[in-house]
Amino acid sequence: MPFYVSPEQAMKDKADYARKGIARGRSGVVIQYDAGILFVAPNPSRALHKISEIYDRIAFAAVGRYNEYEILRKAGVRYADMTGYQYDRQDVTARGLANWYAQTLGTIFTDSPKPFEVEIVVAEAAEVSAEDQIYRVTFDGSVAEEHGYVAMGGQAEAIAAVLKDRYSDAMTLSGALAVAIAGLSGQGNGDRPEITASQLEVAVLDRARPHRTFRRLTGNRLETLLAEVAPGSPAGSGAAPGPASTGAAPSGAAHPRSSRKSGHAAAGTPAGSDTAGTEPAGSDTAGTEPAGSDTAGTEPAGSDTAESDKAGPQTGNERPGQESTDSDGGKAS
Repeated sequence: MPFYVSPEQAMKDKADYARKGIARGRSGVVIQYDAGILFVAPNPSRALHKISEIYDRIAFAAVGRYNEYEILRKAGVRYADMTGYQYDRQDVTARGLANWYAQTLGTIFTDSPKPFEVEIVVAEAAEVSAEDQIYRVTFDGSVAEEHGYVAMGGQAEAIAAVLKDRYSDAMTLSGALAVAIAGLSGQGNGDRPEITASQLEVAVLDRARPHRTFRRLTGNRLETLLAEVAPGSPAGSGAAPGPASTGAAPSGAAHPRSSRKSGHAAAGTPAGSDTAGTEPAGSDTAGTEPAGSDTAGTEPAGSDTAESDKAGPQTGNERPGQESTDSDGGKAS
């Protein structure tokens, strides 16, 4: 004889089952910054992605059971492609995709004996940040529009509390990444355990990129960003960069200039004594100009050339490093 179960009890049991399954997984964060939308999720796997591209300016992030949200991701890609092909590419929006996901998950939750243990976010980067769209869709088909940031997963409430305290409008990419890592670490004061690039999956929707705005951050680019947001780093502490980081001339090359200035300022010291002690051997100025002449009081042309030669290669060495970092980020896309 079959037993009767009220609809309320059946829905409650399904919801509890789905929440417990989602809580066992890792959380994820989606946050806006000045140039787009940032996606961050703990994921040591390099093959199984929690964050993926759906369409030109739309991305997808999920937590829960991988096989279930991978089914939703593929179905969303097909839906977006068919809509863009039948109508126009501008008709594919995050709002329409979120509504389609809500209908699909709602049907599965109601009709299937086992609901999907997933929670997804659909985001779209517009031309301006005020028009960005972020939608959160839960396992039962409920959809909510989020502003600024959203946390999903089992620890969503605790992470959202940290994001609320630290989030601000028009943050830079490194600032948004620091807030996201602080939320995932559960540290509201900014202190966090050591997190390496291999433990994170990070991607952005960069509104400055034409056509396809989705880009993954991996390799050197991600390691550089993590170094910038580290609590003990010079960038994180606000310390001024040293001469090596700014491309200034070495301290040894600056001594002749400073010693000549101090020699001219001192009373009773001959102008030629400093020049004789600081000019390199073989200089055209040394020994040819009188000690009291104007040329002896000015800086020799040879010393300026030596300083510019020393500073020039240092500045040139920084440009290839920056280009390689950007190229690594480009390769990751």
